[in-house]
Amino acid sequence: MNSSLDGAHALVTGAGRGIGAAIVSALAAGGARVTLLGRSREQLATHAATLPPGARALVVTADVTDDAALHAAFARARAQHGPIAILVNNAGASGSAPFAKLDRATWDASIAVNLTATYACSREVIAEMVDAGYGRIVNVASTAGLVGGPYIAAYNAAKHGVIGLTRSLAAEFGRKGITVNAVCPGFTETSMLERTLERIARTTGRTEDGAATALLARNPLGRFVRPDEVAQVVAWLCRPDSAAVNGQAIVIDGGEVAR
Repeated sequence: MNSSLDGAHALVTGAGRGIGAAIVSALAAGGARVTLLGRSREQLATHAATLPPGARALVVTADVTDDAALHAAFARARAQHGPIAILVNNAGASGSAPFAKLDRATWDASIAVNLTATYACSREVIAEMVDAGYGRIVNVASTAGLVGGPYIAAYNAAKHGVIGLTRSLAAEFGRKGITVNAVCPGFTETSMLERTLERIARTTGRTEDGAATALLARNPLGRFVRPDEVAQVVAWLCRPDSAAVNGQAIVIDGGEVAR
């Protein structure tokens, strides 16, 4: 069985920090040529500089909600690293508001970055993957794509949509050598979690430590997920020998959703 990513071109969106950066590191460690895509060239370049000597990394910038910029970024990646064999749709953004105060602009923005961008990036690569008879698409969803939560209606809807899109593409393209899967992290040690704890503390009067304790009370591990733990699952899904895994939404949350 072939577990090597050597030579495969992997493009990761939202690649400059958090889970995206950890995924880049894991794929590069497996031998892939990596393209880091995001909005901040400085942030992307800073992470690319941390990769091991000899890692083949390219930085391209684009807002994943800007179709023209996204198309140009994928073209630059292809010109430098060749056809894209692996796509990791990681870019996303969270937010919270009572539903009665959730305005249309906020709703549209959340759907655009968390769901429509996954569609747009997948459209950028699917034809070349079909031509090659091989491809791996991994969508970073969330446990919010599996269960409902108060005050996050737009984010919930978008992430549920990502899982639905994942399963549809898996059914359509599995016979063409392309697998499409999602990973669903729980609360993970990223800047997004920091903002969540700040919001909880601000709205409830708790300290941030108190907010963290409240969140962890539901987690059998009693700790938050680490970005590298998500990254290792993504890297495994990208390997040639994961070919029988298709259309799955793999939960990485320490058992919280299972309770």
